[in-house]
Formats: sequence, structure tokens, C-alpha cells
Amino acid sequence: MKRRCFTGAVVGFCILVIMGFGSFALAKEFKWPPLLKIATTGTMSGNFAQTNGWGAKFGEAMGVQVRIIPEDSEVRRFIRFMEGREFDLAVIGHAVTFDMLRGDIGFAERRAYPLRTVWLANDTPWAFVVRGDSKFKTIYDLKQKDVRMAIFAGNPPMVMFAQEALPAFLGWTKEEAVKNWTFVPTSSYAENCRSVTDGKADVSWVSPASAIAFEMEAHPAKIRWLEMPLKDKEGWKRTLKVRPTTVPSKLSFGAPSAIGVEAVTSTFLYWAPADTDQEMIYQITKWLHQNHDNYKETHPLNKRMEIKHFRDYLNYQFFPVADGTVRYLKEIGQWSAADDKWNNEAIALMDRWVKARNAALDEAKAKGVKIHRDNTEYMAIMEKHTKDIPTFRIKFD
Repeated sequence: MKRRCFTGAVVGFCILVIMGFGSFALAKEFKWPPLLKIATTGTMSGNFAQTNGWGAKFGEAMGVQVRIIPEDSEVRRFIRFMEGREFDLAVIGHAVTFDMLRGDIGFAERRAYPLRTVWLANDTPWAFVVRGDSKFKTIYDLKQKDVRMAIFAGNPPMVMFAQEALPAFLGWTKEEAVKNWTFVPTSSYAENCRSVTDGKADVSWVSPASAIAFEMEAHPAKIRWLEMPLKDKEGWKRTLKVRPTTVPSKLSFGAPSAIGVEAVTSTFLYWAPADTDQEMIYQITKWLHQNHDNYKETHPLNKRMEIKHFRDYLNYQFFPVADGTVRYLKEIGQWSAADDKWNNEAIALMDRWVKARNAALDEAKAKGVKIHRDNTEYMAIMEKHTKDIPTFRIKFD
């Protein structure tokens, strides 16, 4: 009997040892790519600076070569990311993802792709800005003729906010804005911002968190941010109908002159294609959370990468989160059954949009229809495929 117990114990011990080594072997199977490539907005943006901040520490800690690649054009960055697969991760605003999936503006001619949220980059503040000596004192002063509005064509959401969302807030249609305002085209985000201090435009849509906002603030004439008062419920109702990804908020960080201004928060996220190795995503999210104290001072925006800010975002999130991220959030008690429910719904909704958008492209190609957003025949095909699909909306009261 003793011999039988001893034999059983030995066998059990061997099984445990084998299981232990098996787990170790599985863990060791994951290998970092030779080069981890992360795309960001342009070199003058906060996204570029913040990613360089944590990316250097991540590479050193994990023994991985990390390359941060700036791409100012939202459309080109997305094409390089999802079509060219040039990057492992990319910083993209959730408003841009919204436009990509729906085929708005510059994305109408591109195929749609499923992607997943990996981690919060920052909850970026945005507001309309004028030079300090401008005759425009409030946002409502813009509801008149001969306003020069800067627009950066490389960023479709910025264009839409200037041409559609702001007019909606003021009680105008897009057509009324086009009739009364002059839209000043700019070739980069930096030029879009400087056009105000340089006197080329009266007003521009700018993030107070970007490095160039601090430069503008130091201009001899100074700058002034035009509030979109939160108490203007009707104005915000009209705005959210046009841009349902917008979060009305009081700005809490960025250039000092913007602190306390009532305007917009637009979330930027680190994204990965849906078919990315989820073990890599898990390892990245784990490091970003556990090492936040080590990199949060590398750039002011990196303080926004704290888990509490990411969790706050998830409370109104409407896009799916990567499985590797979900796995880690469950481990630390930051993911619930309710989160599973909305995340599964978000995955299903994204899949519907991707399928419908691509079906529209395929139909247009088969019929020889010119695929362009200005071609009404093509846009009618897209409308046919997508008209019954709900849009993406923030969970916001």
C-alpha cells in the first residue's frame, strides 16, 4: 500500500513538473518581432512625443527595438497601417476610426478593416482658437460672413468638425457655413495651427495638448480659446447628431490658457488589427499598466495612460477592445461581465460595417462604377449596403 502511494505521489509530482515546464515552454514560445513599429500623428503632435517617451523605456525594458513613425495624414496612416501592414500599432483618434468604418470623407474609396483598441493614448482636449487680438470674442461671434476658417485636409475629422459640427452648434447647416465662411486650406497640422497666429486664418480647430499650442500661446499677440458652453444643450444636441463620437467636456490639461475652457475631448487610442498576435497585445498592456510610474513623466500626455483614465474611457467606449487587453484587464479586476456584453456587441457592429462597406466596393467594381465619394452612383451603392446598420455612438447622457 505504501509503495502504491509512493508511486502515485511520484507520478503526480512528475505530472506537475511536466505541466510546469509545459507552461514555461508556452510562455517562452512568444517572441517579440525584430522591430516593433508604432505609427503616430505628425512630429509636432502630442501623440508623437508621448509615444517616443514610453516607447524608449519599453524597448529598453523588454529588449525590443521600437521605432516610432510619424504620419500626419490620417488617411495615409490608416492605409499604411491596415492595408500595407507597415505598423504593429497605430495611434488613431476614435473619430477617425468612426469615419473609416463608415466610409466618410477620405475613406470612401478605401476598404474597411476590423481593428481593436489596445490601450488609451490620451483623452485629447480640442477647442477653437483665435489670436488674442481677434475681434471674435465668443464662439457665437463666428456666426457671420467673412470668417476665415483654417482646415487641414489630411485629417478628415478636423475638417468635419470645422465644416459641419461647429456650424451645427451655431444653428447653421454645412451649406450655410460654406456660403458665409472662407475655408483656408493648410498642408499640415502645424500649419493649420500657425495659420491663426500668422494671420492667415481667423480661427482654427486645435488641440491644446499639442506642442504647437504652447508655441502659439507664446506668440506676442497671445491666443484665446472660444468656449462651446456646456449649458447650450440645444447646440450640443445638434453637434452630437453630426459627430456622435464627440465628448463635451471642460478641458483639464494642455496649454495653460485652455484649462477650464468648455469644449471637446477626443480620445486617441493605440490600435491593432483584429488578427494581431494577442499574446503580444497582452504583454504590451501588462507593461503599460505595471510600469506607468516609470514612464508617466516622459511627457505630460503619458499621465493620461493611467489605468483609471482608460477605465473611464471604457465606460463610454463604443469600439471593440483587443482580446489580449481584455485578458489582462480581467486579471486586474478592471473588466466585468457587462463589459463582455457591450464589447461583443461592438465586435458584431464593427463586423457588420466592414462587411457592408466592402460589399459596396465589390459591387461598384463589378458594375464598373467609379469609386469616388463625389460619384453619386457609387455613394448610392454604399448607402444601399449600410443604411440599416446602426451608427457608432458614445455611451454618453
